[in-house]
Amino acid sequence: MTPAKHVPLRTCVQCRQVRSKRELIRIVRTPEGTIEMDERGKAAGRGAYLCRNRTCWEDAIRHERLEHALKTTLSAADKKRLLEYGQQLPCLAEASPEERNTDEAVAEKGHALSEAKGDTAAVTVLG
Repeated sequence: MTPAKHVPLRTCVQCRQVRSKRELIRIVRTPEGTIEMDERGKAAGRGAYLCRNRTCWEDAIRHERLEHALKTTLSAADKKRLLEYGQQLPCLAEASPEERNTDEAVAEKGHALSEAKGDTAAVTVLG
């Protein structure tokens, strides 16, 4: 039996949810001071991760969490470019629990299964 492959985990700076690195989008402040979307996750510079969720993008920019994580002040042009990029992402707040794929969704799904069986015990989600 082969050992399980290590999957790097990262945290969204907005919702604080831990996901695999590939599920998140990295925003990087390059050594030159520019802000870029780093789809591959390999660019040099200080990085921050956001979910592929429009709500996380909008909130991170509005509440300055991205600025804090990147230790810089975003220009109006940077904010506009990031918001435009975020507009192409799905708004997962409107998605079904299966599409959200979050601990909350798993708990909702488990609770629904529990109710279907007539069991009213609390559902524990294991990470």
